[in-house]
Amino acid sequence: MSNPSRDPAGQLNHLDADGNARMVDVGDKPATSRMALAASRIAMSVEAAEAIRHNGLAKGDAIAVARIAAISAVKQTSQLIPLCHLILIDGVNVDFEWLGPQTLECRVSVRSIGKTGVEMEALTAASVAALAIYDMCKAIDRSMEIQCVRLLEKTGGQRGDFHRSE
Repeated sequence: MSNPSRDPAGQLNHLDADGNARMVDVGDKPATSRMALAASRIAMSVEAAEAIRHNGLAKGDAIAVARIAAISAVKQTSQLIPLCHLILIDGVNVDFEWLGPQTLECRVSVRSIGKTGVEMEALTAASVAALAIYDMCKAIDRSMEIQCVRLLEKTGGQRGDFHRSE
């Protein structure tokens, strides 16, 4: 199979011959080391950013809550995304960085040794981290914007490595 994302007939592998959704059978694939790094950004008011920076939110530490939310999201991805496989996770790392006075970026790396990739787990976690920040700060700023959820890199698997050039 020259393009593993498609079956031999050239169809997307999440669809059967009649176009119905199906879960891809990964039973014959070898287990390999896999990693995915995804990111999200949330833009907010100066007041919300300052409250996060100085741990001044009534709900508590927004970064700590978002970190736990991201880790939990990794473990729940197969329940949220219908055609994702339940996979064993070897490690999750969640980092936050201020890109400017009002823009916070979350980066999530996920590692696994398995038969399918962890891109969806990393993307789900980055999204949920931003949602958790929104939830923590919505009393201060309901106009926050979650932006730029994207895969930055992935390694392992049949299709090889991917590195976004930004």
